[in-house]
Amino acid sequence: MTLEDQIRACTRCPELAATRTTVVVGDTPPGARLLVVGEAPGALEDASGRPFVGRSGQLLDRLLTEAGLPREQVAVLNTVKCRPPGNRLPTRVETTNCRPWTAAQLERLSPSLVVTLGLSAASWFLGRSTLSALRGRVHEVDGRRVLPTYHPAAALRGGPAGAPMRLLREDLATAVRLVA
Repeated sequence: MTLEDQIRACTRCPELAATRTTVVVGDTPPGARLLVVGEAPGALEDASGRPFVGRSGQLLDRLLTEAGLPREQVAVLNTVKCRPPGNRLPTRVETTNCRPWTAAQLERLSPSLVVTLGLSAASWFLGRSTLSALRGRVHEVDGRRVLPTYHPAAALRGGPAGAPMRLLREDLATAVRLVA
């Protein structure tokens, strides 16, 4: 059984397993040097089985392309593979239950750089903090480079001239330079 099949068969979180449509394993193109990690699938991701396909994903795709690295060349995962009901934040238990899957994917992908989108994903790698204390600089975590930044949803809420949009754009451009 492949890693992806094992992830799809997971029932460690009974509530998530009972309410999900699809386990969102992630997009992992061969040879991807950049890995983008979010928090958990939303409704559109649960329906399609792919991460970041809604408005946030469309923004992420556009900003990656603007930075010079199309989404097709970027691995994209979430720390939790099933949609929490009502798009609530994943619980600590759910994140812990999914951790071995994400860790195995991370090990297999071995990206040059990991970009975390939002505080939940940053916390998965770096522990609890504030995003403003973490974002914009590369952190070394278990021999991996991790660059925390804003989630595209925060950039959308802040509007096209808001700080989260500007900083997300800058951080993704930095990420692309770092893996070039």
